[in-house]
Amino acid sequence: MRKYLGAWALVLLAMGLMDAVWIGWLARPLYQQGLGHLMAPQVKLVAAIAFYMVYGFGLLLFVVAADGASAPWGRTLWRGALFGFVAYAVYDLTNLATLRDWPLGVALIDMAWGSLASAAAAAAGKAGFDRLSGESPGAPAG
Repeated sequence: MRKYLGAWALVLLAMGLMDAVWIGWLARPLYQQGLGHLMAPQVKLVAAIAFYMVYGFGLLLFVVAADGASAPWGRTLWRGALFGFVAYAVYDLTNLATLRDWPLGVALIDMAWGSLASAAAAAAGKAGFDRLSGESPGAPAG
């Protein structure tokens, strides 16, 4: 149980820190220009925490712990990127299909960000999972 909670904590930490830099600084002008009319003046903290808890759990379950500590790093990174792409595509493409004036450029950049950030967060989780499993990272179980 400790390895799952530790890996989940690392996924949450990595994703939270990366999103804080991305949303709070790097991509802020992009989101402000394309979505400013939809943005709340303050982040709804409960909803944000709920997102990270659920999303982090998904990354842990479907990516980090899917093959255990024996998963090769490349597979974890690929699955993390794919998980992020699918999750962010569902959000962005639904908004593109149903909301007036949702910018295509924001959707594409957001999907790319979701892929990159999810791969990196999965890597952080895998590092903790492998370490807490007591197995050599990426080595076959045996």
